[in-house]
Amino acid sequence: MKRKRRNHSPEFKAKVALEAAREEKTIAELAREYGVHANQIGAWKRQLLEGSSGLFTPAAERNRDSEADAKELLAKIGELTMERDFLSRALKR
Repeated sequence: MKRKRRNHSPEFKAKVALEAAREEKTIAELAREYGVHANQIGAWKRQLLEGSSGLFTPAAERNRDSEADAKELLAKIGELTMERDFLSRALKR
């Protein structure tokens, strides 16, 4: 029998991860209470703790990072387009 994959809302994940981070209950207790595997709760907790530093990054710095990423991606798109055009012309010969 095939198990149906469950999709949890971001709110649910945050709630469970916060409870795990508080460490008032063990991860095993939380897993039993919420019906989620302990490894999954550990992953959500890790994501919460690693991503929380981004909340305190100034907005200007986040925008600067996203602009740099966009420029890099556009450059890569241009490079791949040129490569594709060159190869398609070479194949037509």
